[in-house]
Amino acid sequence: MSVTPETKWKELDKKIAVTGQISVDDIAGIAAAGYKSIICNRPDGEGGESQPARTALENAAKAAGLQFAYMPVEVGQVSDEKCSAFHQLMQTLPGPVLAFCGSGNRAQALYTRNTGASTASASTGTQEKVEDVAETYCEPADKRQTETVAACNWDDVFDIVVVGGGSAGLGVTASLLRRRSSLRIAVIEPSEKHYYQPAWTLVGGGAYAIDQTARNTADVMPHGAEWIKVAASKFAPEKNLVHLADGRSVGYRQLIVCPGIRLAWEKIEGAQETLGKNGVTSNYLFDLAPYTWSLVQQLKGGKALFTQPPMPIKCAGAPQKAMYLSCDYWQRHGVLDKIDVEFDLAGAVLFGVPEFVPPLMEYVHKYHAGLVFNSNLVKVNGPEKIATFEIKNEAGEVTRVDKPFDMLHITPPQVAPDFLSNSPLANAAGFCEVDPKTLRSTCFSNVFSLGDACSAPNSKTAAAVRKQVVIVAENLLAAKEGRELRAVYDGYGACPLTVENGKVVLAEFGYGGKLLPTFPLNPVIARKLYWWMKVNLFPWVYWDCLLKGREWLAGSTESK
Repeated sequence: MSVTPETKWKELDKKIAVTGQISVDDIAGIAAAGYKSIICNRPDGEGGESQPARTALENAAKAAGLQFAYMPVEVGQVSDEKCSAFHQLMQTLPGPVLAFCGSGNRAQALYTRNTGASTASASTGTQEKVEDVAETYCEPADKRQTETVAACNWDDVFDIVVVGGGSAGLGVTASLLRRRSSLRIAVIEPSEKHYYQPAWTLVGGGAYAIDQTARNTADVMPHGAEWIKVAASKFAPEKNLVHLADGRSVGYRQLIVCPGIRLAWEKIEGAQETLGKNGVTSNYLFDLAPYTWSLVQQLKGGKALFTQPPMPIKCAGAPQKAMYLSCDYWQRHGVLDKIDVEFDLAGAVLFGVPEFVPPLMEYVHKYHAGLVFNSNLVKVNGPEKIATFEIKNEAGEVTRVDKPFDMLHITPPQVAPDFLSNSPLANAAGFCEVDPKTLRSTCFSNVFSLGDACSAPNSKTAAAVRKQVVIVAENLLAAKEGRELRAVYDGYGACPLTVENGKVVLAEFGYGGKLLPTFPLNPVIARKLYWWMKVNLFPWVYWDCLLKGREWLAGSTESK
């Protein structure tokens, strides 16, 4: 009954095998394989609606002639008392026994922790005793030592800990588990909801339903991963530990840092107090994208301001996309000539890749929008409907200018999370410092990073994450197995610029602004095809490819 390509059960010894979540349909196969009892170690409801009820499994097991025992253990709560109770339960059940939880890891820890049983290392095939031991990688980057992690109060050290359950965290976890299903991976993510943020611009333009952009985190968590539903509070890479907000710590052998980027609303005085009212909105928030669309429909005249803060921000094209879709609606409904549209951006150029500026400027002129460069929003008086900007002239002198508005779309300043920026992993800007080609930490050789929290100088987009996932998965496993890191990231990112409802300029580029088009079409021309892809294809690629480890059009290049 050892695990084979045809089964998902991992035999620990002749008495017991473990597995991840089972279904009612699995019961007959379990009985046919010779098991006599089933132990459920997963609490009811932990996996959301996708998790079958324990009573349904118990009824099916009894109908198949199997004993069924329910002994729920929450993630991270494998205590000595739980282990002792598990072994006592084993003595009362006919064997062999199949125990399961979300991934099989808790069930395995309950049995092996106190028995000294060993498990096969996924990377080397050698035997390791299950104990709180971690490899420490510190300066110099290639010097390694082994130490006991006394501070780690998890049941044992994870092969990989992923900090962040956004697109980068779930994508790389799914990719790794497809490559090595035996890896023990923990994902640290406090949020109950997972969002497809690239569609929020479409929501703000009336072209997408907001409820289609959110799913339960439990429903998209990769099968086989252990979800730790607590926020990370501190990195201790010299000890191979991640400290959690609830006081616990998690040990790892390798770490992936991808907690995303934080919206720093506090950098705009008065903004937080007036968001969602007084005509102030932002497509960067799930709750406010529908408010943007409401304001667009209601505005028949007056002043509409759209802002863009200093870089870096998520999707550098999103601020102007909000303006284009709003103007397109106003133009189609014959009120654009009554609305004074202005785009205030803190930078000196409309878009960072020069080839795309001329086609974008055509739409700026078409919508009669004013551009104000080197203009940074610093204050909002919502009740008075006054926005204050700091504007820098050619001599570098900064003056404050108050501008009235009827609608204000804010793109907030964005920074690395504090627990990252204050850690040994961060560069001067607060982001996780990595080699831009391999995405491995320049200081700790068992640490990798991707997504918005990564220091690589690429555009911070979901399209970039799709490429980075492959690079990190391949290079992390190469490092784990002592091989050369051959996967190279070329800085690929993509920004589907929604210049009107029904047309998109698909900007694809890499490091240095090098054009990297996927399709053999002139990339600077707005096309209906790309709109269809933005609205229909890309969400499918996100939910059904990226988050499930299917790497369609996301392969890596290799160093020579």
